[in-house]
Amino acid sequence: MVMRTEARVSVSSGQSVVGNKASSHRLTQDQRSHIESASQLLAGGIAGAFSKTCTAPLSRLTILFQVQGMHTNAAALKKPSILHEASRILNEEGLKAFWKGNLVTIAHRLPYSSVNFYTYEHYKKFLYMVTGMENHRESISSNVFVHFVAGGLAGITAASATYPLDLVRTRLAAQTKVIYYTGIWNTLRTISTDEGILGLYKGLGTTLVGVGPSIAISFSAYESLRSYWMSNRPHDSPVVVSLACGSLSGIASSTATFPLDLVRRRKQLEGIGGRAVVYKTGLLGTLKRIVKTEGVRGLYRGILPEYYKVVPGVGICFMTYETLKLYFMDLSSKL
Repeated sequence: MVMRTEARVSVSSGQSVVGNKASSHRLTQDQRSHIESASQLLAGGIAGAFSKTCTAPLSRLTILFQVQGMHTNAAALKKPSILHEASRILNEEGLKAFWKGNLVTIAHRLPYSSVNFYTYEHYKKFLYMVTGMENHRESISSNVFVHFVAGGLAGITAASATYPLDLVRTRLAAQTKVIYYTGIWNTLRTISTDEGILGLYKGLGTTLVGVGPSIAISFSAYESLRSYWMSNRPHDSPVVVSLACGSLSGIASSTATFPLDLVRRRKQLEGIGGRAVVYKTGLLGTLKRIVKTEGVRGLYRGILPEYYKVVPGVGICFMTYETLKLYFMDLSSKL
């Protein structure tokens, strides 16, 4: 009887030890899951902020070119070149003016890129699961579909979550001689006072129409190019591959969606300082008005500095994200 009791105690003790180990293992898995999520958010935020800071001067030039069509005088519509505009900024506003609004850009880009990359990874996993394509990842068409849809959903999610900061960034960057806004909080307060709370979301609809396809094209092009490159040249540096493929994907997405981005910028700038509302129609009506007053080329006003910005910017963003993601994964594996 004593032996049976001891046996039961021994078995019970053994089960307890196994249970504790399993519990410890589950806890470790949970911790690793949290670390992975934090790593994705951190890597995405840093990548976005770093790339935007590197390309801030070109970003400001793009915005200034895009909004030239809102002026009524002919001189404003005939700015001769990027160099001319860059010289004007340098002479009239100084070198620091190229980074005007960059603080709010970083304030916007940190959460935007964090949400963008994080939700993309999760939308991708979810789509593979619900569509049953998990076992068909070798299929190019399946991959492109998943990456395109996941990218579009991620872009819409990130843009919606951080839109007021994007509006503030645009208005600060578009200021030249007349200073109406003096900082992030001042801009938020002024817009709320002059235009109401909904003024903070002016142009959101157009933004989502443009951002969805833009990010969808960017992610799907990047993933496809990177996969093709690595399958044919597996020994090339991942850093170089990410930089090159990111740059090419940025060109593809910008070319396809630039007119929508132009409309978005102009919508965001309406109403500044009591300025009259120029575009009273929706997206299609605004596009028609631009074509009528500026010609088809008006839809791509500022595309050249956009390319100069996108080629290094998107490349740096993907390169930094992939590098940091691998670094954090390696770091977490040692914990």
